[in-house]
Amino acid sequence: MEKKGSAAAEAAALFVFPLKKAMGRSLTEQECCSYDQHGKASHQQSNLFLRVAKGHFATSHSHINYYIDVTTQKSRLSEAKAVAKELVAAYQHNTIVDTVLCLDGTQVIGTCLANELTKDGFANMNAHQTIYVITPEYTSGSQIILRDNLAPMVKGKHVLILAASITTGYTIQAAVEAVNYYGGIVAGLSAIFATTHECLGYPVTSIFDPTSLPDYASFDSRDCPLCKAGQHIDALVNSFGYSAL
Repeated sequence: MEKKGSAAAEAAALFVFPLKKAMGRSLTEQECCSYDQHGKASHQQSNLFLRVAKGHFATSHSHINYYIDVTTQKSRLSEAKAVAKELVAAYQHNTIVDTVLCLDGTQVIGTCLANELTKDGFANMNAHQTIYVITPEYTSGSQIILRDNLAPMVKGKHVLILAASITTGYTIQAAVEAVNYYGGIVAGLSAIFATTHECLGYPVTSIFDPTSLPDYASFDSRDCPLCKAGQHIDALVNSFGYSAL
């Protein structure tokens, strides 16, 4: 997994919040606590942070022991810009990007990323000398489809796939398969948080990885140790957020 050594990455923080206090409203900065590498609590301001809640959560693919909340990174412009500036370093000088395929509601980040990529004469193969930012459609079986008006933005194009997180790999694998199916070329895989170094042979670039959250774990729902221990599921989670149980 590619990691950048920029000052921005060094300033990135890990925020842990109590899920029950967050229900129904946004947490204040005072209710979020960041932890440095020594485990000491601090309240440093940063536009690059990982906001998490520890517990027992169910996704459509697995059970996990942390809910990773990237809502503000996906919807607040200042944080989306910070994420884009951090991710762009992996592609800025040696990767052709024509299209950013945004998964998990990352369109704002994708737009900021496209803006960063088009600065300083960044190379692309697009006849319009710009970068497309698109969002796929999903069938009821979670298969990705592109309508006829979007398919030309992938066919023959170098496509950067952007996700909020890459953990089980199911979503990103579906995206890679879709890009290949529609005649595109996968230019790279990017995420805010990822637990894998590569997917289907493509390197994964992320800001945060398991070193940021060393006890993060994902389990098959049929063999979840938390379930076996009788631990109640705290919430159902997906790319839109969480629903407490």
